[in-house]
Amino acid sequence: MSGRVPALLADDDDEVDPRRIRSRKRLLDAAAQLLSTGGVEAVTIEAVTKASKVARTTLYRHFGGSSQLLTATFERLLPQVISPPPTIGTLRERLIELLNQQATLFAEAPLQVTTLAWIALGPTASPDGDDGEHGPTGALRSRIVDQYRKPFDAILQSPEARTELGDLDLELVLCQLVGPLLFARMTGLRNISHQDCVRIVDDFLTAHHR
Repeated sequence: MSGRVPALLADDDDEVDPRRIRSRKRLLDAAAQLLSTGGVEAVTIEAVTKASKVARTTLYRHFGGSSQLLTATFERLLPQVISPPPTIGTLRERLIELLNQQATLFAEAPLQVTTLAWIALGPTASPDGDDGEHGPTGALRSRIVDQYRKPFDAILQSPEARTELGDLDLELVLCQLVGPLLFARMTGLRNISHQDCVRIVDDFLTAHHR
């Protein structure tokens, strides 16, 4: 037996024990720093415990291993996932509201760590020795992408959207709508405004309208 505590129990303990809240924060702080300076390969159990001065057994009380630790670190660094707006207003209004919310989150997120986190999600070796889509990093990448696309899928798969736009390639649509926001943020070429979001949505609807 490894003595590892199931993640659910560890989360429950975190909510009531200030010491575990502090130790989890120190572990994530150390992992985030290692990720920012050395990439995914730098976030190993040994490196995180050494940098955080938290015992290995304590780390395993919070995380089942390096993959779970990486997941929690990425979720901490990347802009949060937002919920779809209420099902009121037109399709255009709901898309503009959702895109504007996402642009705000990108603008408020720390640029350096966010960029490094996104880059680190690319096809690369993970600390566990697995590569690409089939390793822990690939699974994490798929999970995060799925989370980000959910609010857009909820709108674009609605009866109204199907009536106005027909069948869509949802992955391509996500690139068309969110891609300009992410590119502008990472390159620093432009601060995306509400009016920019309006134009992106209008151009998209014009291109796809039946």
